[in-house]
Amino acid sequence: MGTIDATMPNLDSVMNERKAFDETKSGVKGLVDGGLKRIPEIFHCQPDKYEKANNTSHVIPVIDLVDIDNKDPSIYQGIVGKIKEACETLGFFQVVNHGIPLSVLEELKDGVKRFYEQDTEVKKDFYTRDMNRSFIYNSNYDIYSPPALNWRDTFACYLAPPDTLKPEEIPVVCSTDTHQIKGVFEALGLNPNHLKDMDCAKGLFALCHYYPSCPEPELTVGTAKHSDHGFLTVLIQDHIGGLQVLYEDKWIDITPVSGALIVNIGDLLQASFLCPFKSVEHRVLANKIGPRISVACFFSTGHWSSSKLYGPIKDLLSEDNPPKYRETTVADYLAYFVEKGLDGTSALTHYKI
Repeated sequence: MGTIDATMPNLDSVMNERKAFDETKSGVKGLVDGGLKRIPEIFHCQPDKYEKANNTSHVIPVIDLVDIDNKDPSIYQGIVGKIKEACETLGFFQVVNHGIPLSVLEELKDGVKRFYEQDTEVKKDFYTRDMNRSFIYNSNYDIYSPPALNWRDTFACYLAPPDTLKPEEIPVVCSTDTHQIKGVFEALGLNPNHLKDMDCAKGLFALCHYYPSCPEPELTVGTAKHSDHGFLTVLIQDHIGGLQVLYEDKWIDITPVSGALIVNIGDLLQASFLCPFKSVEHRVLANKIGPRISVACFFSTGHWSSSKLYGPIKDLLSEDNPPKYRETTVADYLAYFVEKGLDGTSALTHYKI
C-alpha cells in the first residue's frame, strides 16, 4: 500500500473552504473588510515561470484616433496600419481621442466602485451564480475549477440583445452605468460590416471588476493568465495598473493612460480570420494598493441561443492556408471556457485541428 503525501492538499477540504467562502456572499472585499492580514490558501497560486519584460523595449502602443475621420486617405490608412500592426504582434493596443468624454469614463468607474462599497447586506441580494440573470454579482465565476482563486470580485451586465437587459434586475446604484457602457460602444462605432454580418456585434456584456487591496500580493493574482473568449474586448482601467500581456514569454505592463481605452483581440476573432491577429494571454496582478477598478466590455453572443457556427472564413481558405481551428458555436465555446475556468491555459487549444 502506498503512502499518502502529506504535502498534498485534501481535495474535500479545499472544496469545502471554497464553498464556505462562496456562502458568505461577501466576496474578497468581505475578507479585507474583516481585517484579514494573511490571505487564505485557496487564493495561493503557483509562482509564474515568465519574467517581466523591460518596458523600455516593449511598449503597448497608444494610438491617437483624433484624425480617424480625416478625408486624406493616407492619414486614415496610417491609423489603420498602426492598429493592424498592434493586432498582429501584441494583440493589444490603447486608443486616445476616441470621442468619449473623460467625465463619462470616470463616472462609469465611480459607479462600479459605489456598488462594491455598499453595505454587504445590500449586495448579498444580488449575489448569484444564475447565468440567466442580466445582472450577476459574485466572486470567481469558476470557483470550483481553477487551481487557485483570484483576488477580485465581479459583476456582469448583459446589455445586448435588447431583450437580455432587464432593468428590474439592475441595482439602482448601477442603473446609469449600463447606459454609459452601451454609449462607449456606440461612440466608438466598433461595428465593421464584416463583423456585423457575422452577428459578432449582436451580443454585448460587461464585466466590472473590483480588486481590493491585498496584504500578500506575492502569493496570489488579481486575474489568472487567460485569453478572452469573445470576438473583441474594450477595457477601461483606473490609474492603479497591474494589467500585463504575455509577449515572447515575458510579461509587459499596460501602463494606465488617462482617458484611454484598451482594445484586444479575442479567441473567436483569431479563430475566424486566417490572419495573424492574436488573442494574447494576459493577467492582472494583485496589489497592496487598492481598490483597483476595471470595466471590460465584450463583443460575444454566448448567452444568446444560436446554432450559428464560427470558424475560419471560407473565402480565406486555400491549400496553402488551411483551417487551424474546428468550427463551434459561441455558446459551446463559452460553455467550455467557463467549465475549464481560469486555469492558465487558452481555451483555443481545445479547438485546434
